[in-house]
Amino acid sequence: MKEGTVKFFNEVKKFGFIKDNDSDDEYFVHVSDLIDQIQDDDEVTFEPKEGEKGLYAVNVKRV
Repeated sequence: MKEGTVKFFNEVKKFGFIKDNDSDDEYFVHVSDLIDQIQDDDEVTFEPKEGEKGLYAVNVKRV
């Protein structure tokens, strides 16, 4: 599990980005991969994945 901060999350479009606390990497996150509801600046834990379009986060939970 990684820790990060929600850079932004758009409730209407149902996606956002999480910045990894240990690097400059940013992970795409979709509402379908959330365990808890999130909003901008929340501290979260997540599982990193790599897909065709880049890095994304799954199993996202607020700390």
